[in-house]
Amino acid sequence: MRVEIWSDIACPWCYVGKARFEKALAAFPHRDGVEVVHRSFELDPSRAKGETGLVLPMLMQKYGMSEEQAREGERRLGENAAAEGLDYRTEGRDHGNTFDMHRLLHFAAEQGRQDELIGLLYRANFAEERSVFADEARVVELAVEAGLDEGDVRAVLADPERYADDVRADEREAAELGANGVPFFVLDRKYGISGAQPAEVFTQALEQAWGDRAPLTTLAHTEGGDACGPDGCAVPQA
Repeated sequence: MRVEIWSDIACPWCYVGKARFEKALAAFPHRDGVEVVHRSFELDPSRAKGETGLVLPMLMQKYGMSEEQAREGERRLGENAAAEGLDYRTEGRDHGNTFDMHRLLHFAAEQGRQDELIGLLYRANFAEERSVFADEARVVELAVEAGLDEGDVRAVLADPERYADDVRADEREAAELGANGVPFFVLDRKYGISGAQPAEVFTQALEQAWGDRAPLTTLAHTEGGDACGPDGCAVPQA
């Protein structure tokens, strides 16, 4: 079974939602049969690369909040993160363009290190002081920590076209699926879950999606063909 997760590094609920989903997946009896794929979604695709700003003023401007309301919202997010065992800085965080990080995540997927990288990017953005938006060297360090080759990472970041089409394809697909916010979870292309739901919701969804998998139908006229199995391979008969 495949679970696809549309998310953005700048999204705090994606950070929390990943932890909640992983809690459900860890307890799922068939977890070894579940493939998790992270898909790209930009919350602010119009933001120019290198343009950064502090989170609190952005929240005040975007949502018409007072400073007190913005701080209270961040405090509540911090409480939700802490409940999942996550660190969360409620003040001093910045935000910016995430396109290059999404490109790098597609490269990491090819290397089998996507989940490691996205986890490190989340931690750095939400729990650490050093910016992943204003400091590309930090992104490189995190990619190396995730197990990627530094030279390859720098080559991807230096070429703005590498994996750009993959990011845009993910975003188009999100729109086609009706996802206008993240996190958005899709199980076997049959069930969608919007938002950072409690772990219990993910548990129920995993169980339902697993149970609803259609059994393989073998066409009658193809049975008995030559094949290999645990006892060896069929020997051609004269």
